[in-house]
Amino acid sequence: MVEDKQVKTLKVAATSRSTAVASAIAGVVRDWGWVELQAIGAEATNRAVKAIAFARNYLQADGLDVVCMPSFVEVRVDNQDKTALRFIIERR
Repeated sequence: MVEDKQVKTLKVAATSRSTAVASAIAGVVRDWGWVELQAIGAEATNRAVKAIAFARNYLQADGLDVVCMPSFVEVRVDNQDKTALRFIIERR
């Protein structure tokens, strides 16, 4: 998982731990009100979705609720264009 503080983008890999990503999501949402996740591939997407569910539980304990808006985005990785799933998570 790599975090870009300026853009508030978390990149989820197939090897990312869902609970660690969830903690990062919850922390950024608490601080900024929203965060963007990007995932490329089936396993990374699976871990991102699980992390969003965990983060929602973490935030509900603080009285916060979030919504998730998925979309596709083209990204450049190793000089190749790839399609990633982008999840915008923001407070409701």
